[in-house]
Amino acid sequence: MADGSLRGTLGVVIPRVLSIAGSDSGGGAGIQADLKAFAACGVHGMTAITAITAQNTVGVTTVHAVPPEVIIAQVKAVADDIGVDAVKIGMLGDRPTIEAVVHALATLPETTPVVLDPVMVSESGAVLLDPEARSALAGLLFPRATVGTPNVPEARTLVGDGAGGLDAPDLARRVYALGPQVAVVTGGHREPLRDVFFDGEQLVELDGE
Repeated sequence: MADGSLRGTLGVVIPRVLSIAGSDSGGGAGIQADLKAFAACGVHGMTAITAITAQNTVGVTTVHAVPPEVIIAQVKAVADDIGVDAVKIGMLGDRPTIEAVVHALATLPETTPVVLDPVMVSESGAVLLDPEARSALAGLLFPRATVGTPNVPEARTLVGDGAGGLDAPDLARRVYALGPQVAVVTGGHREPLRDVFFDGEQLVELDGE
């Protein structure tokens, strides 16, 4: 694995961040949105694409899953040459994809920070992952995450709160119990937006953006 660093003007070290997510042809989400955010933060963005989607502002018309071995190869390619300082994970799609990402993360140093922002529930409320994929996400990937950031509908799906009886602080505690070092349950798709942070000791409610 590469241990070199990228340097900008005046020798400033540029962090190297890998996005593992789906490609959004409309540019409003997924890999494309991550790369824009990375650039705005002054970091070098790299990608491992998990799915190719045909979508626009109206909706998604096609989703093509990338083979698991290709996902692993993408991560290995950037890690072996450029190096990875942090990872951000988005759309995964199915259990084989999740297992491939778990395998790929195992090739990185255990100290590599991982932000897991699962794509599980659409804005219309439709669940996007089948039960096997949800089980793999909760049991295999969340324990590897430094920070897990599901929104409220996704957190309910993760912890089995289909009836909606848990409030956001309780959801944050349940998500934290899945294994991430920190759980941040975001406000979701409705107003008002409020995020809840829980690290096993401190619970903080924040105004969302």
